[in-house]
Amino acid sequence: MRATYAGRRRFLKRTIGACALFSVTGTALGLAGSAPAAGLDPIAKNKPETLLADSHVRLEFEPERMILTNGVQPSMLCTASGALVVQSQLPAKPFPQKRIFYPFALSTVISRDGGEHWLEFPLKAGDNGVNIEGGALQLRDGTILALETYVTPGDGPGKGLGLLYWSTNDWRTLQGPVDITFNLPNANFYGSTDDGGRPHAAMRLHRRILEMPNGDLLMTLYGWLDGDDEPSGYTPTMKKTRVMLLRSTNRGRHWDMISTIAADSKVGTEGFDEPALVRISQGPHIGRLICQMRTGRELREAVSDDGGRTWGGARPRVFANLDVYRTELWKEMFRGFKRKGQLIEENPNEFIGAVVDPDLIELRSGILVAAFGVRVPPRACWANPKHPWNGNYLAVSLDHGETWSHVVRMTSGIATTHYMAVEELPKDNSIFVAYDFGWTKEPGRYTYGRRVNISADR
Repeated sequence: MRATYAGRRRFLKRTIGACALFSVTGTALGLAGSAPAAGLDPIAKNKPETLLADSHVRLEFEPERMILTNGVQPSMLCTASGALVVQSQLPAKPFPQKRIFYPFALSTVISRDGGEHWLEFPLKAGDNGVNIEGGALQLRDGTILALETYVTPGDGPGKGLGLLYWSTNDWRTLQGPVDITFNLPNANFYGSTDDGGRPHAAMRLHRRILEMPNGDLLMTLYGWLDGDDEPSGYTPTMKKTRVMLLRSTNRGRHWDMISTIAADSKVGTEGFDEPALVRISQGPHIGRLICQMRTGRELREAVSDDGGRTWGGARPRVFANLDVYRTELWKEMFRGFKRKGQLIEENPNEFIGAVVDPDLIELRSGILVAAFGVRVPPRACWANPKHPWNGNYLAVSLDHGETWSHVVRMTSGIATTHYMAVEELPKDNSIFVAYDFGWTKEPGRYTYGRRVNISADR
């Protein structure tokens, strides 16, 4: 789970009808953003490596581009015009506020030329803005919606509160926030800390908002219901989470819980979290929903063919034989390595690898693209990141998610948070991928990315 924070902060007044307008007059960042730290190569020059090849698939990788120096763990939106909105966390503290907010300040930058140049999107003085890890979507009518990731306790049992922002001019200005409501029967906001042991009276919206053919919106949430009290494998005060599906029939102003996508107290070290949701629009399973989720170990995937009312069991999805349980492949590399005074080879929670923060999109052609990170091992990878599995990945499916026949490692053996984001550009089968270099607590870090053109014979 991404780190969270619930300290009491100064209250920033919000009113339902208030609309705060932020105009884009920010600093031009160009190709390299602000000045890189001393000695930092502004572009790591990664060479993608094909791990699993499909003769029907060809990927063309354009040069890497700097997006944001000092930024890690990107989230991203591509609008119909091709504007790329990327947000990453900075090492600075956020402004004080009463409502729970991410423990690091966030910076948002925009490119309107396909990722060549970037402008900082400015905020009002003293405002932290919206954390678009909660999801951002351009509706068919052109309106952009952005949801703050944190859902906090509402005015009664099973009620939640969130924040909605919107833009009607291609994110040149952003209006809001307005309060939005959630109906979450049996919600438990108070039973768990975050992964750092800090108080965490909130649940998390994550990644993808889907606009259905009838105009309804679907969204995923991870958190806890009554009875979810299994401790996490590495932070006992954090309880394992479940992933839930939400629906809105009024453009995001109110959300109802429709179903639990996945919950199992015995799965992974975290339960189910960081979901990525996609809807299949072509092929033999039109309307199928696929949800890929982090567990703290292997990635798992659940499928629904009835609009999300019911889900099949969340089964492991292993790409290109990247099995995080194959600890023999890194045992010698980390022999004798200790974390918190214990040999990690004696602790499965520290030695078994982990797949983190999946992203998942369907291209207009019907091709599916998945992005994910692999940590080997899950925390010692930052002390020694040189294992070749340690990195960021793309996978391609030509059969609507049944199989993933082409897998590429984008980065290998370098420091990264392993968080990625992927969006399709206005040109069909052309995507932009954002990822990062560095780590949350270390100097010398940045978000960068590249365009990837996909050709496929189907």
